[in-house]
Amino acid sequence: MMASIGEFDPLNTRVPATKIEIKKCVFSFLHASFLASTPPLSLPVVVLYLQAVGTKEWREFGRTEVIDNTRNPDFVRKFVLDFFFEEKQNLRFDVYNVDSRSCNISKHDFLGQTFCTLGEIIGSTGGRLERTLSGIPGKKCGVIILTAEELSNCRDIATMQLCANKLDKKDFFGKSDPFLVFYRSNEDGTFTICHKTEVIKNTLNPVWQSFTIPVRALCNGDYDRTVKVDVYDWDRDGSHDFIGEFTTSYRELSRGQNQFNVYEVRHNMEMVTLLSFKVESEYTFPTSLHYMSPYQMNAYAMALKAVGEIIQDYDSDKLFPAYGFGAKLPPDGKISHAFPLNGDNDNPNCVGIEGVLETYFQSLRAVQLYGPTNFAPVINKVANCAAEITDGSQYFVLLMITDGVISDMVQTKEAVVNAASLPLSIIIVGVGPAEFDAMEELDGDEVRVSSRGRLAERDIVQFVPFRDYIDRSGNQVLSMARLAKDVLAEIPDQLLSFMKSRGIEPRPALSSSPLPQLHRHI
Repeated sequence: MMASIGEFDPLNTRVPATKIEIKKCVFSFLHASFLASTPPLSLPVVVLYLQAVGTKEWREFGRTEVIDNTRNPDFVRKFVLDFFFEEKQNLRFDVYNVDSRSCNISKHDFLGQTFCTLGEIIGSTGGRLERTLSGIPGKKCGVIILTAEELSNCRDIATMQLCANKLDKKDFFGKSDPFLVFYRSNEDGTFTICHKTEVIKNTLNPVWQSFTIPVRALCNGDYDRTVKVDVYDWDRDGSHDFIGEFTTSYRELSRGQNQFNVYEVRHNMEMVTLLSFKVESEYTFPTSLHYMSPYQMNAYAMALKAVGEIIQDYDSDKLFPAYGFGAKLPPDGKISHAFPLNGDNDNPNCVGIEGVLETYFQSLRAVQLYGPTNFAPVINKVANCAAEITDGSQYFVLLMITDGVISDMVQTKEAVVNAASLPLSIIIVGVGPAEFDAMEELDGDEVRVSSRGRLAERDIVQFVPFRDYIDRSGNQVLSMARLAKDVLAEIPDQLLSFMKSRGIEPRPALSSSPLPQLHRHI
């Protein structure tokens, strides 16, 4: 048997929501839009809706700030979401023109909308997804641009205050109305807005209020990453006048008020000074399905142990190849959907189920858990092994333990159809609260799996949700025994169906003839 334990998800930790930062695999989420058919002077706002699991109801999650007098807004406010790469997270973005003080969004002018999944944004090239707005018949509504960037696990919060001296006079009848715009530099050399200060009216020597910003939003946890700051003079019509700019870094800012944190924004002694800077840490609690509690095994381990301890009796050498899917691997962070848990591509075998469990726990400490959830690579890898031995002397069982929705359903169905002609069965145990509709589709008890017009030769997939076997009385032994019984119930018939389809008959019961080996792939 082969066990494939995936998809790895990191500690499910909570972060206060001031930006769109997506947790589990933590991302920052920025949306900016270009509105092609809005009033000449519009006040756009974007409303984010999430679709509830089960009810499919759209629920408002948050709104951006309102941008004054522009058809090409670049929004600062982000949202904090839980990113579950094992789930299909449907998003809806509605764009409105704010034309009153009402908080009821339906009272404002609808400008267009678009739909996508969180996975589509994250999976787009450069984490940048551009979508056409629609929703108004016969009208071109414009384009919305959605971007996502993976963030570090840094959970520090920075609080700082700045002032300026002798800024340039931009207003004809007054001085200037200055404000600052902070930008985080991206890996591709571009910049993303991460903060705007308030506007200080009619002064060349402003002192801005202190503000708080997550360090990951400022520099993505890279203390030497460039932070760019622009200085503007505010104008009512939205055409703000550029005064100057300077660059710094988190490392420089963290030194606090000193001679190095006085920045010249032009060559005529216009200066911005850091008045104060402090850092505090946030604390979170682990709730991942992979979390290794000192008191009990996690759901992955319990499922593996329950099924593995029974089926291992049919494997003569007790050597089980074990793979993970959904992780960035050391040392270069390459994403893999079929990697040996022990890190040895030439020999992925683990000794016994206890060896698989130990290797699994060690792997959790070595890799960075990552999505999406692709099943096909692991199925194809095991199918290639099964294709080498089709004479009936060996039969392969792939145990896949997963906490979510398949991201590559088309490729997975193709892989299952191809594998159905091989000496192979696939057991899928779903852990966690996700919807497992796709898994039921693969379990072809009622409707045989098909791909590109081809039906699977045999039903080789058995799926069960782990949550159905959680004993409320706390008796895990009985619960795991029921789990093992149900997932293994179809294996004998699947094995016999393959043998019959190939005309392979049982060997005579001679002591000198070895019995066919049942190979488990984990």
